[in-house]
Amino acid sequence: MQVNEIPNRTFYKDGEEFLYFGGTNYLGVTTLPEFQKILLAAFQKWGTSYGSSRSANIQLEIYEIAENLLTQQIGTEAVVTVSSGMLAGKLALEQLEHTSDLVFHFPNTHPALLHPFSLPLIQNGKLNPFLFDVTVSKIGIVADAIPSLEVTPINLDILKDIPNDKEITLLLDESHSIGILGSKGQGVLKQYELPNVRCKISIASLGKAMGLSGGIIAGDFQFINEIKKQRNFVGASGMNPAFLETFVNAQSIYKKQRQQLKNNLNYVANNLIPNSCFTFNEEYPAIYFDNDELLQLLLENNIIPTSFPYPTASGKLSRIVISAHHTETDLIKMIQQLNIFTQMDSGLEGDIRFTL
Repeated sequence: MQVNEIPNRTFYKDGEEFLYFGGTNYLGVTTLPEFQKILLAAFQKWGTSYGSSRSANIQLEIYEIAENLLTQQIGTEAVVTVSSGMLAGKLALEQLEHTSDLVFHFPNTHPALLHPFSLPLIQNGKLNPFLFDVTVSKIGIVADAIPSLEVTPINLDILKDIPNDKEITLLLDESHSIGILGSKGQGVLKQYELPNVRCKISIASLGKAMGLSGGIIAGDFQFINEIKKQRNFVGASGMNPAFLETFVNAQSIYKKQRQQLKNNLNYVANNLIPNSCFTFNEEYPAIYFDNDELLQLLLENNIIPTSFPYPTASGKLSRIVISAHHTETDLIKMIQQLNIFTQMDSGLEGDIRFTL
């Protein structure tokens, strides 16, 4: 379906209204008037773009201000921003390759973190034998903080089974957790207690929960400083300074929207009839399913989820994305259809409105 406007909580096609439960605008800020007001003021201050290298002789102070704020929030030693989440992944992966004997990836890792020579961490249900090779001392491991089709942070306990004499650097993609998870939206990197992991690095796109085009790499001083020396970093323009100014000045909006998202998720959790056909956790704003009948039921009622073939999924990815901008009426309409499907699926009859 092609549309000629940005899908907010609703959009219109040929005069017909559709309720949008797709995308990744988790905090609902991209079309929020008060957020746009901050963004417009930032454009007036910094212009629409700044096509200069971060290593040039003229330095914009907003980079240091925003990166210091991100460092404080995420809890790492340093953060550097780049123009996109994909570039963040490319730069971090390149640095990881330079500092590791071998790089391994968890199953279904996002393509942004897959190096051509990366090895699967798990083989036949067990750790890859190369992890125990005596000639391999420095190991890089990449993973998604929230794996594809999952609604909880990845379990990394298996890394504790890697011999303690290995130097492990963990690279975690937090694109779908930064701004959402953690007490202050800091993501999940710091929650992992992994004694044999020497260095923990995270990358993330800010174009999802934060509503701003750009990416971040967070980690220790040495890793981040080496990123800044890479040719691809030096030769590229930095993240748009107006977006960084917006990030800094919109902190109170992010906080308010995170609370609203939590309220919406609690409402869904309290009223949705559980069903094994879909995956939901009240801490995370997505409901995954792979049932064509459910997809058709939603579409027939003008409820549009995200649905497309995904690189790391076995088939079509379908998910209902709950955002901070959804109203209670929106949630009722969505929940009602899921509950109807559940009753149809279980052969129950009757009025499902008792759950709302």
